[in-house]
Amino acid sequence: MFPTFSFWLYLLFALNFVQNTITSTLRNETDYLALLKFKESISNDPYEILSSWNTSTHYCNWHGIACSLMQQRVIELDLDGYNLHGFISPHVGNLSFLISLNLANNSFFGKIPHELGRLFRLQELLINNNSMTGEIPTNLSSCSDLEVLYLQRNHLVGKIPIGISSLHKLQMLGISNNNLTGRIPPFIGNLSSLIVLSVGNNHLEGEIPVEICSLKNLTGLALAVNKLRGSFPSCLYNMSSLTGISVGPNDFNGSLPSNMFNTLSNLQYFAIGRNEFSGTIPISIANASSLLQLDLSRNNFVGQVPSLGKLHNLQRLNLGSNKLGDNSTKDLEFLKTLTNFTKLRVISISSNHFGGNLPNFVGNLSTQLSQLYVGGNPISGKIPAELGNLIGLIHLSMDNSNFEGIIPNTFGKFERMQQLLLNGNKLSGEVPSIIGNLSQLYLLSIRDNMLGGNIPSSIGHCQKLQSLDLSQNILRGTIPKKVFSLSSLTNLLNLSKNSLSGSLPIEVGKLISINKLDVSDNYLSGEIPVTIGECIVLDSLYLQGNSFNGTIPSSLASLKGLQYLDLSGNRLSGPIPNVLQNISVLKHLNVSFNMLEGEVPMEGVFGNVSRLVVTGNNKLCGGISELHLQPCPAKYINFAKHHNIKLTVVIVSVAAILLTVTIVLTIYQMRKKVEKKNSDPPIIDPLARVSYQDLHQGTDGFSARNLVGLGGFGSVYKGNLASEDKFVAIKVLNLQNKGAHKSFIVECNALKNMRHRNLVKVLTCCSSTDYKGQEFKALVFEYMNNGSLEQWLHPGIMNAGIQRLLDLDQRLNIIVDIASVLHYLHHECEQAVIHCDLKPSNVLLDDDMVAHVSDFGIARLVSAIDDTSHKEFSTIGIKGTVGYAPPEYGMGSEISTHGDMYSFGVLLLEMLTGRRPTDEMFEEGQNLHIFVEISFPNNILQILDPHLVPRNEEAKIEEGKSGNFPPIVEKCLVSLFRIGLACSVKSPKERMNIVDVTRELSIIKKAFLSGGIDLEF
Repeated sequence: MFPTFSFWLYLLFALNFVQNTITSTLRNETDYLALLKFKESISNDPYEILSSWNTSTHYCNWHGIACSLMQQRVIELDLDGYNLHGFISPHVGNLSFLISLNLANNSFFGKIPHELGRLFRLQELLINNNSMTGEIPTNLSSCSDLEVLYLQRNHLVGKIPIGISSLHKLQMLGISNNNLTGRIPPFIGNLSSLIVLSVGNNHLEGEIPVEICSLKNLTGLALAVNKLRGSFPSCLYNMSSLTGISVGPNDFNGSLPSNMFNTLSNLQYFAIGRNEFSGTIPISIANASSLLQLDLSRNNFVGQVPSLGKLHNLQRLNLGSNKLGDNSTKDLEFLKTLTNFTKLRVISISSNHFGGNLPNFVGNLSTQLSQLYVGGNPISGKIPAELGNLIGLIHLSMDNSNFEGIIPNTFGKFERMQQLLLNGNKLSGEVPSIIGNLSQLYLLSIRDNMLGGNIPSSIGHCQKLQSLDLSQNILRGTIPKKVFSLSSLTNLLNLSKNSLSGSLPIEVGKLISINKLDVSDNYLSGEIPVTIGECIVLDSLYLQGNSFNGTIPSSLASLKGLQYLDLSGNRLSGPIPNVLQNISVLKHLNVSFNMLEGEVPMEGVFGNVSRLVVTGNNKLCGGISELHLQPCPAKYINFAKHHNIKLTVVIVSVAAILLTVTIVLTIYQMRKKVEKKNSDPPIIDPLARVSYQDLHQGTDGFSARNLVGLGGFGSVYKGNLASEDKFVAIKVLNLQNKGAHKSFIVECNALKNMRHRNLVKVLTCCSSTDYKGQEFKALVFEYMNNGSLEQWLHPGIMNAGIQRLLDLDQRLNIIVDIASVLHYLHHECEQAVIHCDLKPSNVLLDDDMVAHVSDFGIARLVSAIDDTSHKEFSTIGIKGTVGYAPPEYGMGSEISTHGDMYSFGVLLLEMLTGRRPTDEMFEEGQNLHIFVEISFPNNILQILDPHLVPRNEEAKIEEGKSGNFPPIVEKCLVSLFRIGLACSVKSPKERMNIVDVTRELSIIKKAFLSGGIDLEF
């Protein structure tokens, strides 16, 4: 009997089902193998995100993977922000159903695989914030469904590839912050769906192509920091869809059409600062009611500023460094239209031609105004007392103008003021005592005025002052001792060119972190206090033009970083101390016109006539021949001949006794060395050794000019070694310090097996004897050109007074780096490691500002045996540094990972507030944790580090860090403060652990960088 038709139909269906099942299985196998190959390309997974990628679960359930419901094919691979290190496997190109590939905010390197061009279903490709190199693949043109392409913040080179022009669905193109060259190609006009174009911070040249006007949906255009030139295409002003334009700095020129804001009525951000635009400000700007930020600074705009009365949403206005105004009384009338703007935070009209008086109605501006810059204009008249109504001011700059009269007492209302610049005016009267009310002040400059009277002692209440400049006035009286109690003074104390009298108090030695001290050209007298040698960070010391007497103190030799020393025009007597020739970095020494006598030294600064001035001291002799001084008499060069034979006998006898004692002590120390050597614990798996001779030669005999740091157990030098082709850091242990020898053992043991990109890499070590036969131990590390985090958080201690500041993005990256190290130490090492001394000075920054944790001299190795912790530790003393060490350590508790978390929490709060935990403001039970807790979460912007607010005219507005942050950034700040507080609570067991910290930091970083596109506004 023949089979029925229904049978054949059923058989056909069954065969088709089997075929589809086999095909689906094969395809699933393709995705599975591709993911395994991707995992193999990852060399470091600090959060163990890929640990779930194993055979125990289906790959659709692996972390970061999403699959289609029907075919079970991979459609999404999202590993954003997990600090993965490795290259992107070309096998990703086999995930043919992939719709979204997000590898942003990691440490991927190498080239972008061309195989990604096979992903024809791909809609989102995000590889921003990595270390990718090479060119942008041309075959991405095959990804015809691509809507989002984020490649910014990498190291990509070459031109923008023509293949991108075929991506007609592309909406977001972010390729900023790379090393791209060439022009903005005309084919960019083919991207008809483009909403945001961000190509800033590259090396692009040429003009903006007119084809860009074809992008009818474009809302954001970011071209900042390139080498672009020419004028804007006229059609650009008709693109009513634009909400943001950021093009500075470049070399654009030309004038702006008077009616441009009639069509660009939706603009919220218009930033064209630092170009060559000219002409007048378009009068149509009155209609730009959506504007939030307007930056026209550093151009060549002229004429009067039109009415801005309809810009009610304006937050930042920067007109600085133009040629606006004509030095007339009507120049500042436009400010009256701003008095009802409640959202206004920053105004800069500095360095223009504005004249007349500063009108009283300025005091009617918003009390939320935080920055006001009016200096560098020919504005005259008195400072209006109404200015004191602006109680929200943080920065006020009125310098280099023609203000006269007194400093108003209403300035005492500025309780939030951090930077006050009144220098270069014609102010008179006295420095008001209300200055002491400005407790948040870190910079005060009133130099070059006509202020008289005494320096008010109330300045001593400004406990955060880093720079104080009262020079070039007619101040009189003595210098208040309270000025020298300002330990916060790290940058500058300048009291020169006044009429100050009395002595220089011995309290000057309290300024241990001051970089520049200038009291020259006054009427100061008495001796130069020897305590000045305690100002060990001094770079420049100017005491000339006074009436100082006595001798030059030898304690000046303690100032190893001193470069400029001027003692001229005083009444100093006696010899020039020989020890001054040991200050190897001294560039200029002037001791002219004193009453010095004796032989001039010949080494160091004394060996270079172009760096030394000794004229006007008739009794000086000798020195190098270029000084043309008279030869020294015998009493200076052969003093011993004038003594009798009895003294010679005494000297010979004493020498014999000393020789005997030396021999006995030498034998005793040799025996002790043998005993010590036999009793020392061995260094496990010793590092490759380098000789003392190599280190001695590489540091020029451990010269002071190569000294880069001092620590509890020794000194750190910068040097060159024959075995290395780059600079290294050499940590030389001071074996006279208790615990230094054991610190060397601990650090070797702690570092021998540790490998992490955020740890300072140890290169070699030295355990030998020096040229005097003394025991010598040193560790050699990678050298970090950007120094320590301490120097960046508190820039006043930077060499030569160079201020280098960290923005919020950099601080977040450093926080993440440090947390990554703690996660590794506590959970990923064979033996858990407790650092015990986490603080800013132990965090070093490389060329790319990547953080590296260092100094494991008191670290602890912990191994778990039978669920109990066994710690290898020494008895070096209390673990950690005051302020960063947890309170339980001071009460005898054992060290633990909870202690490291406390230090991390304090460090995090310090990075956010800019305040050390040992700040003098924390007394009577107060501390950094309590200080933050009081303002958390509603008032955190008031305690934010003032360095996050731009200090100079170059970065005031476009940086967007004035204290009025976008909501997403403010939320991130709240979260960071919360982590810092949770880690630094008093109870160890209540502290946040590093696993939760790293997880939350990853979320914060992702949120902070959300959208990926940085319009640079």
